[in-house]
This record gives sequence, C-alpha cells and structure tokens, in this order.
Amino acid sequence: MTELWRERPVGIVGLGLIGGSLALDLRAHGARVHALVHRQTTAQRAIERGLADRIATDSQVLVDCDLVVLALPLDRLLNPAPALLEALPAGAVLTDVGSVKAPVLDRWQPLWPRFVAGHPMAGTALAGVEAGQRELFKGRPWVATPAAETDPEALEQVKALAEVVGARWITCAAAAHDRAVALISHLPVLVSAALLLAADHAAPDPELAGLVRALASSGFADTTRVGGGNPELGTLMATHNQAALGEALLAYGQQLGALQALVQQGRFDQLEASLRLAQELRPPFL
Repeated sequence: MTELWRERPVGIVGLGLIGGSLALDLRAHGARVHALVHRQTTAQRAIERGLADRIATDSQVLVDCDLVVLALPLDRLLNPAPALLEALPAGAVLTDVGSVKAPVLDRWQPLWPRFVAGHPMAGTALAGVEAGQRELFKGRPWVATPAAETDPEALEQVKALAEVVGARWITCAAAAHDRAVALISHLPVLVSAALLLAADHAAPDPELAGLVRALASSGFADTTRVGGGNPELGTLMATHNQAALGEALLAYGQQLGALQALVQQGRFDQLEASLRLAQELRPPFL
C-alpha cells in the first residue's frame, strides 16, 4: 500500500490542539501539510508557529490532498458548512478526531464514501492555535470505529497516519467507543469540575477561600486539570454523548455515595479496603 501521507500533502481542517499537534508531528516526519482555517488571524499565527507548509482560509488549499483530517469541534462536524463539503477533494480519504463517534459516523458515512471515524485519545487543557505541540499522540490510543460500509483501504491509510505520529491503533464499534469514553474521558471532565465547584462553594468566607487556594498543590491540580479546561468542549461532549454520560454519572454517584457512607459511619477498615482496591485497579488504566 502506498501511504498517502508520504506521497501527497495531508490536509488538516482546523489547527487547534489536535490539528496543530498533528501538523507539527507530520512535518517532523517529512510530510507536507496543507491546512484550512476559519480566520485570517488564525492563519497568520499558525504561519508564525510553522504549523503547516501552506495555511489559508481559502478552500483551494486542500485541492492537492488525498488524505484530509477534520480537526473540528463536534458541532461543526455534525453540521458541516456547505463550503467545507465543497472544499473537500473528491475521492480523498477523510477522517475526523471527534470525541464522540456514533453521531459523527451516522452523519458522514452517507456523505463521504472514504470516511473513517477516528478519535486520538490525547489532549491537554489548552485550546486554539497556540495549543499544538510535538509528540502529543506518542504512546496514546488512536481509535477508529469503522462501519460495515467503511472502505478498508481508507481505514489502512488512517492507521498509517496514526502510527507515524506514534499512536497505538485500536478499532471498535462506535457505540462501544462512546460508552467507554463516557467513563474514562467525559465523566472525568464533570467530576473534576464538580471538585472545583465544591472547593469554591464549601469555603464561603474570604479567609477560608483564600487559604483553600493557597494550599492547593499538585494533587488538586492533577485531579482538576480536565475540569478546568475548555467549557465548550465539555458541553459538546455531554450534548452528543448524553445517554452514555448519564449512565457513567449514575455509576459514579453510586460509588461516591458508598464512600460517603463509609466515612459518615466511621467504617474506616472498609474505606481502606476500597482505597486499596482502587490502588490495584489504577495501573491498567494508564
């Protein structure tokens, strides 16, 4: 198989955290990258950062690309602008990086014969054109959720793209993906947001509030990183994965309630046993 990322420019639509990081890694491996962005100010800053070989707001920048990555927010993926559809080169392999897969697959599979629904499981709390960084995907999962209609060659091309930036390739059903990420990606956003809100609301007087903030250290920073990230992204995750996230929140609430009961009832031997189990469970998740 001829790997398209080697032979022709790779098109990237959007140069935020994922699009910008992918562009940097591909260029480091010798690929040519042509990027389509929404605003001229974004294009100018992306040029200054060296994110791609060609960067423009004009859809013609994608004309030579046989492999295109849609690095767009979920709302723009699910309601693609007519101008974007017109900009995509006919016959190109097309993939996305959205964090919910079933609705994206349902939307794009009928539109584009060579579409592959994908999701690189990597990120930071940063967003926008300044957020892209090298080796964001190294050692991290890159999930594809092919349907029965997915073009096998297109799937292999996206796999080659993921592997060149050091990601671990995984395939699964779209519905299974959405249930899994609800537990390990979307739920943590809301849990860490709740922790931030609790720390704020439980310290109503200014003196205690100031002390809480002064004493917060690495543990609090680690557990609240995703909750302090992009609010729009978190809301879009919840909007488009509502049922699976609802199930995850219910399961979390049950576990939190059980721990609360152990503390309130002074059953500290059982609390230690639960914490020990959590300690044992953690390594396979990392």
